[in-house]
Amino acid sequence: MSPGILWRAAEAAAATGGRNTAKWTAGGVSIDSRELNRGDLFVAIQGPNFDGHDFIAEAFAKGAAAAVTHRPADGPAGGPLLVVEDTLRALRHLGRAARARAAARITGVTGSVGKTGTKEALAHCLRAQAPTASSGGSLNNHWGLPLSLARMGRDAQYGVFELGMNHAGEIRELADILKPDVALITNVEAAHLGYFELVAEIADAKAEIFEAMTPGAVAVLNRDSPHFDRLTARARAAGCRNIVSFGQHAHAEARAIDVALEPTHSHIVAEVRGQRIDYTVALPGAHWVANSLAVLAAVAALGADVAAAAASLARLAPLKGRGARHAVHLAGGDFTLFDDSYNANPASMRAAFDVLCRAETGPGGRRIAVLGDMLELGPASGDLHRALAPALDAAGVDLVFTCGPAMAALHDALPSAVRGGHAVNSQDLVPRITGAMAPGDAVLVKGSLGSRMAVVVEALLGLGTPFARAANGN
Repeated sequence: MSPGILWRAAEAAAATGGRNTAKWTAGGVSIDSRELNRGDLFVAIQGPNFDGHDFIAEAFAKGAAAAVTHRPADGPAGGPLLVVEDTLRALRHLGRAARARAAARITGVTGSVGKTGTKEALAHCLRAQAPTASSGGSLNNHWGLPLSLARMGRDAQYGVFELGMNHAGEIRELADILKPDVALITNVEAAHLGYFELVAEIADAKAEIFEAMTPGAVAVLNRDSPHFDRLTARARAAGCRNIVSFGQHAHAEARAIDVALEPTHSHIVAEVRGQRIDYTVALPGAHWVANSLAVLAAVAALGADVAAAAASLARLAPLKGRGARHAVHLAGGDFTLFDDSYNANPASMRAAFDVLCRAETGPGGRRIAVLGDMLELGPASGDLHRALAPALDAAGVDLVFTCGPAMAALHDALPSAVRGGHAVNSQDLVPRITGAMAPGDAVLVKGSLGSRMAVVVEALLGLGTPFARAANGN
């Protein structure tokens, strides 16, 4: 098999039960014609708001090797077709086939908070040691996971894939495709309470990952979590006898002994299965200390080099919308922008406030929080938003701007001196925020993806010439 070939026509047909109209080979897999690379296999997914079949011609014009379709083409297809009964089902079959042929050790990562950052950090550390495949961005759902698996290189020695959910049963379906050798649950928090009555039910939904693990698999669990015993019991009930824990708990196998939280990074002394390691995480915040311990625990579970992985954590780069830090230059100086606009729940909000608390400000600078709704919190939403007020006060935040119906509860709970303003949506809030920025300020922008806080980030970046700061703050 040539090193650049990911799929051959006959192999893909055998995996999907489809029929090829011609021979082809592909070096990648895509479901979006806008992001397709020349030589990719284009899978025409039919979704609720779009139909990939409408873009097959465009895919071929951009150099697609072949297209997977369940609908006859109108006129000449423009290239080879793999005709299947259902393209989404075919994508899942491709993912399963890629998993079955893989020699790689596979890690599944899930959790209420930190799963994307932890997945990226683990993949970053492993990639420095051997060929490693991973899910891109947040490709963690019923099409994102099989797509990521279908893209896994044949030479991969490790694979790190994210599993997301907001309903019970979803992790079970994804785990059945992934069949992880290592299952890492970062934490269990009050997220998606609109679909669960209790946080313990969220823990049970996350524990579905244990049900499809390979023989001899390892569960990596947060020893500091109040749900640790519950998750351990679920892992053992599913037949997983190997548990590796992480955290600051005295009995954690990947345990933080000493932690120094700095404005731009953290320095940690840890013990991992008896090995003492002194390392730096290039991203700030106590949550990244926990993430780093989870990474080292997973590296140990995989049998990779823990010390080398710890050294790699000093070279982590922030992800867009997940804590990326920018300096925005104004006429009289610059202000610091923390872009954490991709997602939010009560736990991640508090973690972000801690980062803002430790951020350096210039002379006369203020700490400012711009917050959008935390979504999918159900009947408790108002109380959970309101309950952020003490955490903002403890973090020394000087000014708080809010937007969205749920964030109105927080706005009302804040002292009048701290209220920067409230708006129905992020776009309406932009003029108030941009008008308030001054040199020396440090501003955090955070909210659930549906609250569209990226609009605020783009407006703030547009105030000057932004330069993304290096991970060490220089």
